Amino acid sequence: MEKLTFYALSAPEKLDRIGAYLSERLSRDVARHRYGYVCIAMEALDQLLMACHCQSINLFVESFLKMVRKLLESDKPNLQILGTNSFVKFANIEEDTPSYHRSYDFFVSRFSEMCHSSFEDPDIRTKIRMAGIKGLQGVVRKTVNDELQANIWDPQHMDKIVPSLLFNLQSGDDSEQCFPSLLTERCFRELLGRAAYGNIKNAVTPVLMHLDNHCLWEGKTFAVRCFKIIMYSIQSQHSHLVIQQLLGHLDANSKNSATVRAGIVEVLLEAAAIAASGSVGKGICTLNTAPLYEPACPTVLEVFNTLLRQLRLSVDYELTGSYDGSTNIGTKIIKAHEERQLQEAVIRTIGSFANTLPTYQRSEVMLFIMGKIPVPGLHPVTAGFQTTNMLTALPSSFLEPLLSFSLTEDPEVRLLVLQILLSLIDRHDNRPKFANIRWVAAFLKVDKCSRQDNLFMKKHGQQLYRHIYLGCKEQSSGRQHYETLFTLLGLLSVELANEEVVVDLIRLALALQDLALTTDEALPVYNRCAVHAVAAAYLNLICQLTTVPAFCQHIHEVIEVRQKESPHLLPEDVFVDNPKLPSSLEKVEGGVLFLQSKITEVLGGSGYNTERLATPYVPQYTDEDRLSKRKSIGETISLQVEVESRNSPEKEEVNAEKWLTVNIVGMEEQERERRRQVVEKFQKAPFEEIAAHCGARATMLQSKLNQIFEITIRPPPSPSGTISSGYGQTQSRSVPIYEMKFPDLCVY
Repeated sequence: MEKLTFYALSAPEKLDRIGAYLSERLSRDVARHRYGYVCIAMEALDQLLMACHCQSINLFVESFLKMVRKLLESDKPNLQILGTNSFVKFANIEEDTPSYHRSYDFFVSRFSEMCHSSFEDPDIRTKIRMAGIKGLQGVVRKTVNDELQANIWDPQHMDKIVPSLLFNLQSGDDSEQCFPSLLTERCFRELLGRAAYGNIKNAVTPVLMHLDNHCLWEGKTFAVRCFKIIMYSIQSQHSHLVIQQLLGHLDANSKNSATVRAGIVEVLLEAAAIAASGSVGKGICTLNTAPLYEPACPTVLEVFNTLLRQLRLSVDYELTGSYDGSTNIGTKIIKAHEERQLQEAVIRTIGSFANTLPTYQRSEVMLFIMGKIPVPGLHPVTAGFQTTNMLTALPSSFLEPLLSFSLTEDPEVRLLVLQILLSLIDRHDNRPKFANIRWVAAFLKVDKCSRQDNLFMKKHGQQLYRHIYLGCKEQSSGRQHYETLFTLLGLLSVELANEEVVVDLIRLALALQDLALTTDEALPVYNRCAVHAVAAAYLNLICQLTTVPAFCQHIHEVIEVRQKESPHLLPEDVFVDNPKLPSSLEKVEGGVLFLQSKITEVLGGSGYNTERLATPYVPQYTDEDRLSKRKSIGETISLQVEVESRNSPEKEEVNAEKWLTVNIVGMEEQERERRRQVVEKFQKAPFEEIAAHCGARATMLQSKLNQIFEITIRPPPSPSGTISSGYGQTQSRSVPIYEMKFPDLCVY
């Protein structure tokens, strides 16, 4: 062997003849089953290949690959393994000169076939499969960086390589031998790590097809493992491509079983968590900022749109009981509990994606979700929400529609809206400390109110107070609602309160006490006791935060009287599983009530605005509040139509009367009936009639505007004197503005 090696190095032009001779000998020995000589010939070829790196090696390599192919075509496992080992050694050699005509198609097919070996002996079967994996790894190493070779990333090759690796990855998990699985994972990671931007799709598509064909989405575990390997192996800037393919695959499986869709969603959830610091949301691929060289980059809203569409479809499937809305024989029957599991998975995934976004984008996403699935879809987005600027986190475009849902008749929706508000306002994790209403405001984190917070409360404070007040008036509110309302009052005090806000919140608490005393609202006994308890708990909290001794003394005196005479007006007796309440609340007076005059007096001595404190809080009802009194989220679709109809000129006088009407209940009934008629009209009327109606409204509006302009900008009387009107009255004859003559000094 030493002499042969020396001869080959001394006369490299002889290498091709040496290779041809050894190839001929090996073919003959294989045919004659002289396997010892076969091993000798392959050993000689291996050593020559490792030693020689001259320009003439290409012809020798052809002979070498011909012999490797001969061994791989054999039905003897030992010869297959021998040929694979020689190919792996060759794959690790960096050639000095390129090859224009070499093809590896056979090796891809043969090694993939070996990966699926079904040899009877399990040990030999494992060895053959491992040899196939090593062979594929060698092919990838040899071709992935050689631009002159056939593109290994073409679908015809990836459709063989990737399923072979996944098959062994899964088989390794199922068997007791872990080494094949580790080898397969290492090979798979190496393949993905070498994938450039344009090759990601071809590498991931076979994974999706393999999971589909072998029904591996339903188990979730293997699918999640596969995509964890993918996300951790590819370059981080390419993560969004994998996310996009998963979203597309989810849409493609919209009518598949809920377990399959849930499996895809779970994979999306894991992928989103891994890509959190990559290009989804925070990286180069953000909302409407995708670079020109990444045209396929999914925008943030595209991600949420797909997930919300799947959530809506799942709800529809659950309600209809089938995928096509029919109940024909042979139609796939929906399993409701599976659809609910899918919906929970989608909601968790929405939250996971949202947590990767900066504050300004999360606000846009929440507004986007509000338009798709108003309230339920928002809750996961707000989980863990942290911001320093409330004006950015809660813009008017988002806060106003959110608060409108706090007035629906559905108590679950109202509670969900309150929880969303708490998540958005709580910036110092104070919310858990309000979980149970206590009499001690200890361990609260209170920071000085910033300028942005002051602006936010100045802009939206009255709106928040009004919805808290109206929330306490709801007859269908329960224990959780009142506890959440107290938490909202407390968070406003520690997160966003300045002196003016504190005064307004105290006035609001006293107004709640008055609400519980009145009999006009027809509140049940429990609700009235709960409102008393919320007001007492909040005044106790705020007196400790303001630390005004006389104020604290008055609050504590009233609480002590209640503990002795009326414990049902305190939170510890109301917010329990089985509260002991009186049959009626007719005599609530005297020392059990907080006095506005006393509070104004004691706080005025500490510099608070006594004039504002002495003014009772009266919520300003708006037409929007009454329109928000809907039975369900579904009724919000007609809101825009209602608002347009409400603002029409022919309704001006009616609207004016409504503002002055005291009977709010009757007015709400009128609004409901009118709203039903408007919606019915726009649903059933022909297009021509609707168009004519809108045109008439526009004409009438222009007429009203002309009247207003004529009144406000009336020109002076004409020198021609006066004219007589039709009723015997005289009026000045007016000259149109454009015909009037002005002195030169008046013209600029």
